[in-house]
Amino acid sequence: MCGIAAGKIRRIMIGFQPKASAMIPTSPGTPGKPKLLVLGTGFAAFSLLHRIDPDCYDILVASPRNHFLFSPLLPSTTVGTLEFRSIIEPVRALQRKTHLTFYQARCTAIDTTTKLATFEGQFDGDTFILSYNVLVIAVGAESKTFNIPGVREHALFLKELADARAIRQRVIECFERAYNPLAGEDRDRLLHFVIVGGGPTGVEFAAELHDFLEDDLIKAFPDLVPAARITLVEASAGILNMFDRKLSDYALKRFARAKIEVRTGAMVKEVTARGVVLAEGTELPAGLVVWSTGIGATPLVAALPFPKARGQRLVTDETFAVDPARSIYAIGDCATRAGDELPATAQVAQQEGEYLARQLNTLARGKPGRAFNYRHMGMLAYIGDRRALADTGYLKGHGFATWIFWRSAYLTKLVSFKNKILVLFDWMKTWIFGRDISRF
Repeated sequence: MCGIAAGKIRRIMIGFQPKASAMIPTSPGTPGKPKLLVLGTGFAAFSLLHRIDPDCYDILVASPRNHFLFSPLLPSTTVGTLEFRSIIEPVRALQRKTHLTFYQARCTAIDTTTKLATFEGQFDGDTFILSYNVLVIAVGAESKTFNIPGVREHALFLKELADARAIRQRVIECFERAYNPLAGEDRDRLLHFVIVGGGPTGVEFAAELHDFLEDDLIKAFPDLVPAARITLVEASAGILNMFDRKLSDYALKRFARAKIEVRTGAMVKEVTARGVVLAEGTELPAGLVVWSTGIGATPLVAALPFPKARGQRLVTDETFAVDPARSIYAIGDCATRAGDELPATAQVAQQEGEYLARQLNTLARGKPGRAFNYRHMGMLAYIGDRRALADTGYLKGHGFATWIFWRSAYLTKLVSFKNKILVLFDWMKTWIFGRDISRF
């Protein structure tokens, strides 16, 4: 299969029946019970797993990470406002409820004819195969680089906890290196932080970094922080373009007051080890470059032989089926419905996962499903100095009160009670003791 040597493949085909038998593959001890294979552990997959009926399916889950990440609060972990483990939930925590089987591995190929998926283990690189009856592709997306030279080599992304930790380490490193008496002329470069991308992630990271400088690093490096600079580079004419124009303009004014430079209409030509080169030739020396310019398809999605829309997202029907005849579905950032392109956001992915779980439960019981109805809950963004934006159907606001609303909304959306308590204590700890500036 796909040119993989048979000697390198460990086949895990639980109760798999040859295709010639025309029988549905089943798991041991559950005759006639179909196997549901879910690829991914993001918002879409995790929402589905919370609501899928384990009496209807044997549930297999595979993903390179063994946890769910509450990504809307990821920028807060880059500077220590929140701790990393406060916004993750282990996938295996669902085992008692759903009796799922989890493999920490990356899917590398799918044979839709034989209903076999090939995986590469996350640790040892061993290759194995899983059979399935129903497949849900929820692998998310990757950061889009637009093939700009040097991005992958020299910039840091902000998609996973490992990215946030790398950014946190680099920020402290830049200040420690700049404090060195031998830093000399390199000091200005080390104290310049460039964020590429004016969407919510880029804006919120710039805001969190500004708070970190003004609230905490100023105490440890009083001579360096006044010289530190933050620059936000955006290719379009404005930032937070998905928000109401008045709100995005307010964010620009707040950034100007905080001395965060915003360069709109600026295209990046190259990222080097020492900074960013813009298309018009301007060089921005930097100690840290964070890349947050949108999403693109993962290698698996790009290789799948299904119709794709803009951004290489899989095109599905109204029930999120990519191939209804073969029971293949796609949800989350990696997919979009034909004729109804929804944004690649957490709330969309969450609602799609909830819907598909109900749909699969209904189909397993032999009943007709219902149409998906997306409910837009609005958008929130933190812009620093205890200020936030809210653009919802019933509230378009900004300021301190909106910041309270922003925190309250995300606190209620966290998956588990444990996460709610951890995040609440992290906010209190930061308010009382400040953010930690250790590097380890």
